Amino acid sequence: MGTRLGKYAKNVPKCMLEFAGKTLLERQVQTLRACGISDIVVARGYAAEKINMGGVTYRYNAEYAETNMAATLMCAREDLLECRDYALVCYGDIIYEKRLVEKLMGCKAQIGVLVDEGWQEYWKARMQNWEEDVESLQIGREGNIFELGTPRCPLSQAHARYIGLLKFSRDAIGKFVETFEENKREHWESNAPWMKSKSFKKAYMTCMLQALIDKGARAQAVKVRHGWMEFDTNEDYEKADKWLQDGTIKRFFSIGNAGEGKA
Repeated sequence: MGTRLGKYAKNVPKCMLEFAGKTLLERQVQTLRACGISDIVVARGYAAEKINMGGVTYRYNAEYAETNMAATLMCAREDLLECRDYALVCYGDIIYEKRLVEKLMGCKAQIGVLVDEGWQEYWKARMQNWEEDVESLQIGREGNIFELGTPRCPLSQAHARYIGLLKFSRDAIGKFVETFEENKREHWESNAPWMKSKSFKKAYMTCMLQALIDKGARAQAVKVRHGWMEFDTNEDYEKADKWLQDGTIKRFFSIGNAGEGKA
């Protein structure tokens, strides 16, 4: 539900926004398939009937207006729990190069979290007041994330930028579902803040990750530089389209086919 993309995604989900001749979802699926991933599940909510791409499995979040990312992901819990090895979790409003997925797939940790070490260059080009959108992501000496998701934090606490592309091992999937259900029993009917989310129903994925980290899960930062784009606001879309026309996009993302991208 793209409330901040109302000018371009007023009546369609953000993943169906068209950029350079393809929807964001088409680009994601193309990239995932180029990496050998064929079992793809899409969680739908707002304007679900408009997400109708073939060759993928669909799940539906009937409470999309009252919930957020974590609850939407849990609509696909059976698919997640049936994974034999691992699952990738991808946000719907981003596009990414094949090399990023391949690097994430190579992560052997319980949880792999793709992060951009070159994010400041992208953020400065993307928005005028970029420092107002700094979000914490603190990485320890062994490369594991120990804290993330605090908005408007000191720049020293933003070691890299969370992208919205994650890998969960089979064991970590079980722990994620268990942690979600534990908190659901206690907080589902509450409107009180939960961690850094407005409520548990509105829980961000970063808050769920923090909950898992606090319980001892290892979340490894999988570091990249550029190779992805986010479409969160009207300005994001307009700037990306302008970059596409004048060639600036090459600084941050290869718009070619799913097999292309910087090594």
